[in-house]
Amino acid sequence: MSERDVDWQLVQRVQRGEKAAFDLLVAKYQRKLFRLLSRLIRDQAEIEDVAQEAFIKAYRALPNFRGESAFYTWLYRIAINTAKNYLVAQGRRAPTQTETDLEDAENFDDAEALRTEDTPDRILLSKQVAEAVNRAIERLPEDLRTAIVLREIEGLSYDEIAVSMNCPVGTVRSRIFRAREAVAEELRPILETKRDRRW
Repeated sequence: MSERDVDWQLVQRVQRGEKAAFDLLVAKYQRKLFRLLSRLIRDQAEIEDVAQEAFIKAYRALPNFRGESAFYTWLYRIAINTAKNYLVAQGRRAPTQTETDLEDAENFDDAEALRTEDTPDRILLSKQVAEAVNRAIERLPEDLRTAIVLREIEGLSYDEIAVSMNCPVGTVRSRIFRAREAVAEELRPILETKRDRRW
């Protein structure tokens, strides 16, 4: 049985009035949701508040969920919209995490070259690459940043991102392409790549 099938069974149990089944969904996706929201909101207490609000909205909307998309895609969409609304209400724009996060840098395609022995030069290069990637992502417009985070950090498919962002798959592809180009431009001086190559 696939994860999607397991989630759908839990959703159906909640729809039949079994509240404990929703607790299982919360336990399953809480950490992933926190990680997603930490890309949009920096303060841990605010992340917890927005996540809780997103889960409450999801619970209230669950009777109308028909399983046309994966549960977590639907939940992520609710969480993203809740975070955006929260930030607008606070008079803020969605920031991104700026701390050096080597794991994030290594999640980009063709990053195999970064995964080598831990020599001092490699460690420094990895740190510089991670900082450049975070810098580039932070400068992106919100729609490009959300698309690249959902793809590269959260590992969602293009179809799942399209559902989460409420836009066509072609738009998702375009946004991710443009975001990757911005990251490549930031990495060019560090990796000494030519203009005709991305990495």
